[in-house]
Amino acid sequence: MSLSVIIVGSGFAGLSAASFMAKSGWKVTVIEKNSGPGGRAGQLKEDGFTFDMGPSWYWMPDVFESYFEKFGKKISDFYSLKRLDPSYRIYWNDGFTDVPADYDEFIKMADEFEPGASEQLEKYLAEAAYKYETGINKLVHKPGRSFTEFIDRDIFKGVFRLDVFTSIKKHIHKYFKSKRLRQLMEFPVLFLGALPENTPALYSLMNYADIKGGTWYPQGGMYSVVKAMYELAIELGVEFCFNEEAEQIFIQNDTAKNLVTNRSVHEADVIISGADYHFTEEKLLQENYRSYSEAYWEKRVMAPSCLLYFVGLNKKLNNVIHHSLFFDVPFEQHAKEIYDDPQWPSNPLFYVSINSVTDDTVAPAGCDNMVLLIPISSGLQNDDETTREKYFQQIIKRMEKHTGQSILDSVIYKKTFSVSDFASEYNSFRGNAYGLANTLMQTAIFKPSCKSKKVKNLFYTGQLTVPGPGVPPCLISGEVVAKEVVKDYDRYSKRYHEKLIND
Repeated sequence: MSLSVIIVGSGFAGLSAASFMAKSGWKVTVIEKNSGPGGRAGQLKEDGFTFDMGPSWYWMPDVFESYFEKFGKKISDFYSLKRLDPSYRIYWNDGFTDVPADYDEFIKMADEFEPGASEQLEKYLAEAAYKYETGINKLVHKPGRSFTEFIDRDIFKGVFRLDVFTSIKKHIHKYFKSKRLRQLMEFPVLFLGALPENTPALYSLMNYADIKGGTWYPQGGMYSVVKAMYELAIELGVEFCFNEEAEQIFIQNDTAKNLVTNRSVHEADVIISGADYHFTEEKLLQENYRSYSEAYWEKRVMAPSCLLYFVGLNKKLNNVIHHSLFFDVPFEQHAKEIYDDPQWPSNPLFYVSINSVTDDTVAPAGCDNMVLLIPISSGLQNDDETTREKYFQQIIKRMEKHTGQSILDSVIYKKTFSVSDFASEYNSFRGNAYGLANTLMQTAIFKPSCKSKKVKNLFYTGQLTVPGPGVPPCLISGEVVAKEVVKDYDRYSKRYHEKLIND
C-alpha cells in the first residue's frame, strides 16, 4: 500500500513537491484555500483582460527545462517561450535605456555608460558564471539541515570565488564606476528582497542569469507555467482539493496524524506545508509543536511587500515595451523607507509590465493591460484605497511624462492589491510578497528548516525555507523537500525491516 502525503498550498513549490512525491510512488493530496492552483502566482481575468497576479519575470530557463525533463517532459509540451529583446527598459530622470538581449550589444551599452567597462564586465561575468553553476547545480539543492551538507570538495575549493562574505554592492563597485551601470547591475538583487549592501556577492549569479540567460515570456503569461505544472501533477495522479482551507494539524506522539480543514479531515503519513511557514506554525500547530517562537519571526529581515495595480486601457500605448523599471528618482530614500525606517514611500521607484506588447491574447483588440508594482515595506498599516489611489496617480503621472502620452484618461479597468491582501489571500506573514530577504544570516542553514524540529513527519517548502524566494528556487524547493521526505522514510523503512528480522 502506498504511503500518503498531504501538501498544503498549490503555489510553485507545492506543485513541484506534489509531482516529485507522486513520481516517488506516494499518494498525494493537495489542499488549496483558493479556487485554483498557483498561490501567489494566480491569474486575474476581468473584462477581457488577463493579468498575472504574481511573478512576471521568466529568468533561468534552464531551471524550468530541468524541472520538466525530470518527468520525461519538455517545456514545449505545455507552453511556448519567446526571448524578449530588449530584455527590459530602464527610465532615468533624463531618458531611458533599453537593455539588449544580444550580448555584444550589451557590451557596447556598458562601454557607453563607462569607457572600458566591457573588459571589466567580461571578468565580472566569468565570476558570476562560476557562482551560477555552483549555486544552481549545488548550493540550492542542499536541504539546509546541517553544516555537513556543505562539506563538498568543489564548494570548498572555490569558497572564496563564491564571495559569500562580501556584499554585492562592494563587489559591483569594485568592477564598475558608472552610477547607472552600477544601478543596472544591482537591480536583479531587488528580487532577493534585500539592499545590495546586505546581500552576499554570491548573488551576482543573478547578473549572469539576466545578461547571459535572458528574459523570456511564456505565451499566455506566467500562469501558463502554473497550468503546465498542474497538468503534470494531474497526469501523475495528484488529487487537488480547492476552496478548502487548512485549520489545524492534529498531532499525537510528536507525529502529525491528520490535517483538519474547513470541509474535511485528511489523514496522511506525511504533511508538507507549502503555505506560509509562519502561518503553518502559528495557526495550524499548537504552541508546544512550533519550531520557532514569535520572537524569532519578529527578528527576521523580510523581503518587501508591494503595492500592485492591475490596469486595463482602452487603447494601445506608443513606444512602450514588455518590462520597464522607473529609476527616475533617487533610490536611497525609497530604500530607507522600505528597510531602515518602514513607512509608505515619499517618492517610490516602480516597475511596469505590459504583457499585451508581446501577447495579443491578454487584452481585447486595441487595448493594453498593465501591471504596476511599487516595492513597499512589509507590515505597513493604513493600507486603504485612499492611500493606494494617491500612489496610482503619482506613478501614472510620472509614466505619462516619460512616455509622452496620456494614460489616466484611458483606464477602463483597475484592481489594486497590497499588504492587507497578501495577508488575507495568502496568509502571508506581515503581508510580505517575496518571503525572507536573502541576507547572509538568512541563507541556507540559517533559513527556517525544511523539516519540523518537533513534529516527526512535518516538512516545509516554499519561499520562507530553502533555497529562498523566486520562481526557480521554489521549483527546486519542492524537489528538495520531496527528496528529504523520501530519504527519511527509506531510512525508517530500513530500520523497521531490520527490527522485524532481529525480532
